[in-house]
Amino acid sequence: MLANRTIVWIGRVISILLSLLFAMSAFMKMKHGPDVMQGMAHLGLPETLITPLAIVEISCVVLYSIPATAVLGAILLTGYIGGAILAHMRVGDPFFVQIGLGLFVWLGLFLRENRLKELLPLRKKRLETHSY
Repeated sequence: MLANRTIVWIGRVISILLSLLFAMSAFMKMKHGPDVMQGMAHLGLPETLITPLAIVEISCVVLYSIPATAVLGAILLTGYIGGAILAHMRVGDPFFVQIGLGLFVWLGLFLRENRLKELLPLRKKRLETHSY
């Protein structure tokens, strides 16, 4: 049972770190700093999208952080990350970091949420054979 608790806590730590990363990203967008403006220009996105993107991002993080809505939050974060991947692909930038973020969103949730382990078992239980 200790191993199961440890796995759940590893999932929580991964999820918390990702949530802080996305929250920081949303906060930077809300500040409209020069780096954000430069990044938006590089990606060919209008500055008018900065605040809506920050609101979407923080909304996804809040949903991801609440256990009852964590799966919905992970789905929405995955969509958000998909948009980031597309934006980076469009201008020829590498997008491996975004793929990694998406994988860690689901890894953190998978490790902390037992319902997902039932839906997506990584290992099937072996049927016991009895000799009579």
